[in-house]
Amino acid sequence: MFLELIIALALGVLIGTITGLIPGVHINLVALFLLTISAALLQFFPPVSLAVFIASLSITHIFVDFIPTIFLGAPSEDTSLSILPGHEMLIAGQGYEAVILSVLGALIGVVLLIPLIHLFIIFLPVIYPYIQRIIALILILIILIMVLFEKDKILTLFIILLSGFLGYASLNLDLKDPLLPLLTGLFGSSSLITSISQKTFIPRQEIISIKKILEKTRISSFIKCIFASLIASPLCSFLPALGSSQASVVGSYVIGKISKKEFLILIGIVNTLVMSLSFITLYSINKSRTGSAVAVSKLIPLLSESDLSLIVLFIIISAVFSFAISIFIAKYFSRIIYKISYTKLSLFILIFLTIIIVIFSGIIGLVIYITSTALGISCILLGVKRTSLMGCLLIPTILIYLF
Repeated sequence: MFLELIIALALGVLIGTITGLIPGVHINLVALFLLTISAALLQFFPPVSLAVFIASLSITHIFVDFIPTIFLGAPSEDTSLSILPGHEMLIAGQGYEAVILSVLGALIGVVLLIPLIHLFIIFLPVIYPYIQRIIALILILIILIMVLFEKDKILTLFIILLSGFLGYASLNLDLKDPLLPLLTGLFGSSSLITSISQKTFIPRQEIISIKKILEKTRISSFIKCIFASLIASPLCSFLPALGSSQASVVGSYVIGKISKKEFLILIGIVNTLVMSLSFITLYSINKSRTGSAVAVSKLIPLLSESDLSLIVLFIIISAVFSFAISIFIAKYFSRIIYKISYTKLSLFILIFLTIIIVIFSGIIGLVIYITSTALGISCILLGVKRTSLMGCLLIPTILIYLF
């Protein structure tokens, strides 16, 4: 049993590293593939080993996924917002620091999981029915705050509503993964096209020690991000249609003014915390919040306390390995990225993402991709904060809970 768990951990970290580095590949795709072959795998491995594999893969993917997001401008569903401050830091020669801040946040998120486990198990079954009733009101309040914090309130509201309409239309089409073309267009290809048009030059990247990065980052910044994530992540970890990106938006407005470095830390914390808590949610109220938790629920219909303990243990171990792997790969990217023509690289990534979208989402997905790209570029040109584009998920979620 122990050997099987170690193999599951090793394979999870390995495959999670690979999927994290490939733009357009989501954890859910791997989880879905595993479920299709689970009948054969269960003949050789116990269900809990496969659950450990999924958890290890998911956590590793989250860590490594920050690298293509920041260096290549190719976001996933969970890291779409980190492309904004991450790209700014890359242009300033601080791409390595941007990745380190993100994965430091991700590591903090896993640490925060430990004290939250018992609180979730005790209180979640009690408060879940009540919070579910007011989620629409909470999100409406968040949108109002987003608008009120902007100078051009009418234009911000217009972008939120327009992206919300696009998101609602996309999510109600018969597509395998509607978020792939939607979020890639809004946050990925729009940035890539802007970089190509502006002939963006990537300078030599500064590689500094983690100790120096920590010295440059105030303790108050970490405290702010932890506070924000503790408010937003638990809510988004058990309510359907709310994910890490929405939690990051909620968290950023909870603490008010936030720097780009703090935003990266916040997204890192929220991503791993939402993913990790989804397994706790599965145990406490039998709700599958993430694709990974859904896969585990199919393998183990009734999660036991010992199963959950093993999953949490290997989440922590995976996080430690993933942190080290991410630092190593980020150093390599930092050393070579300035030698490459960023315009040509952006064009290559743009073509690659387009092919991925056509393969997984078809012609309808391509139409969504083109439309969302146009909206993303418009947001950049109009000078509206691109967090407003998260209306693409906030508005549909509000409509789900209202109707």
